[in-house]
Amino acid sequence: MTAPTAPLDGPLTGTLVIDLSRALAGPHATMVLADLGARVIKVEPPRGGDDTRGWGPPFVGPQDQRESTYFLAANRNKESVQLDLKDAGDLAVLKELLTRADVLVENYRPGVLDRLGLSQSVLEELNPRLVVLSITGFGHDGPEGSRPGYDQIAQGETGLMSMTGPDAEHPTRVGVPIGDILAGLNGAIGVASALAARERTGLGTVVRTSLLASVIGAHAFQGTKWTVAREVALPTGNHHPQIAPYGAFRCSDGFVQIAVGSQTQWATFAGVLDLDAADERFARNSDRIGNHADLVKVIEDRLTTQPRAAWLERFAAAGIPAGSIRTVDEVYEWDQTRSQGLVISVDHPTLGEIELPGPSLRLETLGGERIGRERHVAPPTLGQHDAEVRDWLAR
Repeated sequence: MTAPTAPLDGPLTGTLVIDLSRALAGPHATMVLADLGARVIKVEPPRGGDDTRGWGPPFVGPQDQRESTYFLAANRNKESVQLDLKDAGDLAVLKELLTRADVLVENYRPGVLDRLGLSQSVLEELNPRLVVLSITGFGHDGPEGSRPGYDQIAQGETGLMSMTGPDAEHPTRVGVPIGDILAGLNGAIGVASALAARERTGLGTVVRTSLLASVIGAHAFQGTKWTVAREVALPTGNHHPQIAPYGAFRCSDGFVQIAVGSQTQWATFAGVLDLDAADERFARNSDRIGNHADLVKVIEDRLTTQPRAAWLERFAAAGIPAGSIRTVDEVYEWDQTRSQGLVISVDHPTLGEIELPGPSLRLETLGGERIGRERHVAPPTLGQHDAEVRDWLAR
């Protein structure tokens, strides 16, 4: 056990993570590890802390203790200590933490840790069992490895924006920092695998990922469309480029989303709308893609005769995958969201009881017993655990 305060009920119980990362990719990785039971000590620079503490609006809380909702999104279940890594005394504190740690997470540009006196050789000397997660923007080496990593820039550089949006004239970013989030998830997976490997070898591992690698790794069929077929993916708005009908369609009072993924579903869907499934324009999926504009018009001519709720009820009865386009407030008030533990309540030191988005993973034994945290801890205020952590190191 790394400390008496470590969580007792997660698969990573007893794992100590030192988090030198800031902004989103690294903090998202360490939040996932914390959700799984690790003790995460977030090391922040004095006088401001993590950059995201200043990212807003919105800010909430008392006027002299304003908190950024951006910071709150990526830092639950962590402790915060302030260390100036250019100060010899504070660097010594960090090194003491690393001798006790299982994992170090950082998302500096390549070379920064070396300049701080924390090269890989130094880390190995301090703790040969240490797992190091390093997240960069474009990779730790290569001709452009030194570039800083920001999500929207990465979305553009990885081709994601070129295939997102209404058409090729309007490249569009994804509405969340998806490159950061994917890099954080990949990093957490890498850490978990390195910890498992350490059980066999007794040695630590350097795990590397980047925004570049994470977004390109998520290209899926859009990637092989080029690498194999030599076709460049283009944006198709709210409709799937290779499956039809699959997208958003207008009803009399708004939109529904419909996903017809097989010929059997197409026949059923056509029956619900009283369409001819054998119409030569639409008989096969390739026909429907080739005549997509006509397909959308025919479908919407039917759908605009009734409201969304009526169509969703009919599609559900027929087994056709369909759904609404919800606003974010509707999502968090949705009974299904709350039933999955995707909204959690925490007691924040200055904000009181607040609700946060919850963890994506749920674990249980084969016998049905839940594994994991029974309660979550609010994101820390800056330096909230300074005294506690220093007292623990002094024992």
